[in-house]
Amino acid sequence: MQGVVMGLLPEESGIRVERPTKTLRELALDKVRDAIVEGYFRPGDRLVERDLCAQLGVSRTIVREVLRHLESEGLVANQANKGPIVATLDLDEARQIYEIRGALEGMAARLCAEQRDPATIAALEAALDAIRACYAAKDLHGVLSQTTAFYQTLFSRVKRHVAWGVVNLLTVRINHLRSMTIQTRNRDTEGPQQMERIVDAIRRGDGDAAARAALDHVAAASAIAEAVLSAQKTEAGA
Repeated sequence: MQGVVMGLLPEESGIRVERPTKTLRELALDKVRDAIVEGYFRPGDRLVERDLCAQLGVSRTIVREVLRHLESEGLVANQANKGPIVATLDLDEARQIYEIRGALEGMAARLCAEQRDPATIAALEAALDAIRACYAAKDLHGVLSQTTAFYQTLFSRVKRHVAWGVVNLLTVRINHLRSMTIQTRNRDTEGPQQMERIVDAIRRGDGDAAARAALDHVAAASAIAEAVLSAQKTEAGA
């Protein structure tokens, strides 16, 4: 009997401990990040460790690790005599982020058009349908995640993984900006319409039009973000 028990592999024993998909720290990080990106915590709000521990139901050690991570992402800032606060988005940084987006997304759209792959077009159309559905349901989180999926498809289908890696590194800040722009008037219709022009150009195999449509979409988002950030700066100084 002993030989049989000792010979059991972990997979065969039926008692293998499976690692959770996410750790408690990762779950807490996702919650606080979403709360900042989606506006539950506003720029300048203090992030008090004791309060976050109570709200999240986690230890102070985890909260401190989460705040340090969010500081590295640019969502949290530490101010003297004030402690951690939600970082205020910088207008110049926002402009640079949109410049990078425009250059890389325009390139990816052009390549997708030149490739003219029906599977790519179908995937982009599916993502765009999901974005519209999330807008209709007023699901802000869904709009953000489905928009990320749209652009990931744009890059991955033409095997531009390095370029997507660059964009993905900025995804948190991009979504922070996007969470403001998508809530502005008419963005629920204008945004998807602009993205539809990208897909239409790809469907036609028109690389120039696809790149131009991608740049136009980014330029429109940039103009909205600049207006929102300028207004916030004016209010803060009042």
